[in-house]
Amino acid sequence: MANMQEPEEVMSVEIELEDGTKVNCEVITILEVSGKDYIALLPEGQTGDEQDVWFYGYSEDPDDPNVEPELTYIESDEEYEAVIDAFDEYLDECEFDQLD
Repeated sequence: MANMQEPEEVMSVEIELEDGTKVNCEVITILEVSGKDYIALLPEGQTGDEQDVWFYGYSEDPDDPNVEPELTYIESDEEYEAVIDAFDEYLDECEFDQLD
């Protein structure tokens, strides 16, 4: 008998860019770096090597889970580099898990 697994639910969010364009993005993961949460997003419609991952600060209202999470820009280069390093570690763990 084949090992059947339920497909994982894909979460997505819609981001409005500064020019008013709306882009639907798949949520890759939420990372914690230095006590703060960040979200990694993959914009829809990207193919091949043009897969740019977008990173934002991420916060939820702990008192009301029905309130939309807030996404904020990452302001400093140091903070952005720390998030990228954490994302690289996440990808390494994903590859390792696939080997099992």
